[in-house]
Amino acid sequence: MKRAIITPAVLAPTALSELKDWLGITTSGDDAQLTALLRMALDLCEDFTGTMPLQQDCEEVLAAATSWTALSTRPVQAIAGVQGIPAEGARFELPVANYAIELDADGGGRVLVSNPGAAGRVAVRFTAGLAADWPSLPEALRHGVLRLAAFQYRSREDDSAASMPPAAVAALWRPWRRLRLA
Repeated sequence: MKRAIITPAVLAPTALSELKDWLGITTSGDDAQLTALLRMALDLCEDFTGTMPLQQDCEEVLAAATSWTALSTRPVQAIAGVQGIPAEGARFELPVANYAIELDADGGGRVLVSNPGAAGRVAVRFTAGLAADWPSLPEALRHGVLRLAAFQYRSREDDSAASMPPAAVAALWRPWRRLRLA
């Protein structure tokens, strides 16, 4: 499965403001670097917890299987559509009658392609994410993102940033972690 972010989450100015308050920074000289660190921390939060923190429009490319195929991103809020991807030629909109979609109570999304036509693969467009915006993000996740970005900023000159995430951040995120049995 290959996921692409179509429309990235909007990072509210309050996120940068909270990080600057945490670090005691009053100037705007490091704003671009701090914003990049916040985005990196959000990505690591998703990697650690298995849950996309902020809502984004995404696309996953899947095999056009005639059995249910789960999307790897969670939590899925809505599935917008399915496009067929043939071996040669341009993508095409798959008719709604040729596929079924399902959203699970635990945030999963699944697709079943009953008639793929010429498509060997399908591109599924969907919206996923736990919170619509930064203020709506659960406190533990938000605080962990801030602490991780601050840790990375403070340790940018040494090798201590190699252990990711720090124990304090992991403790904040652990209750949100989704584990799968292999």
